[in-house]
Amino acid sequence: MAFACPASAQQALGEPLARELQQLAEQGARAGLPAKARVEIQLGELDPRLRLAPCQQVQPYLPNGMKMWGRTRIGLRCVRGTSKWNVTLPLTVQVFARALVAKSPLPGGVILSQADLHEAEIDIAADGGAVFTEAKGLVGRTLVRSVNAGEAVRSSFLKQRQWFAAGETVKVLAIGQGYAVEGEGQAQGPGTEGQEVRVRFESGRVVTGRATGERKVELQL
Repeated sequence: MAFACPASAQQALGEPLARELQQLAEQGARAGLPAKARVEIQLGELDPRLRLAPCQQVQPYLPNGMKMWGRTRIGLRCVRGTSKWNVTLPLTVQVFARALVAKSPLPGGVILSQADLHEAEIDIAADGGAVFTEAKGLVGRTLVRSVNAGEAVRSSFLKQRQWFAAGETVKVLAIGQGYAVEGEGQAQGPGTEGQEVRVRFESGRVVTGRATGERKVELQL
């Protein structure tokens, strides 16, 4: 299929390539999603300043490290033409799934209770931070910002928990390819949720891992 870059994105892509781009983006978005999740893809437009040589075969691809959620980009490269080129196309990926949202407006500083939450279908890709499907992950947590009624309560809206203090004995789970080893050491600093912390073993060896729970540190080998 010949490909050029006129002003209209629809003309530039053509229906077959547009469908292929949407299918590829949906595959990328669905990785790890529940089967019931609904994905909608809105293709953007190529930069009108681009002047691309005609191409007989355009290959869409997912750029390395690019998450197919929210406002993102997908790759297009010419693999058969007079001049090879490689560009990215903006797109918006919406992922609709059930998640816990605020029943009513909640101010920052509130300690969440079951009564503050209910389940609704929302675009979970619309903002950063993980969403929750079970209240046990939210009840008792403190909001660091206000949340509107019907808005998902995301992990980035919550005050980080301190799992342990400096000097406490912690369990260290070292995970490698195909194996896991557990040991104990002394935390060299406070263990804040999701943050890295140094741990000293009785042998004197010091490692750096991530605080994952009450007196728990995980180390990827």
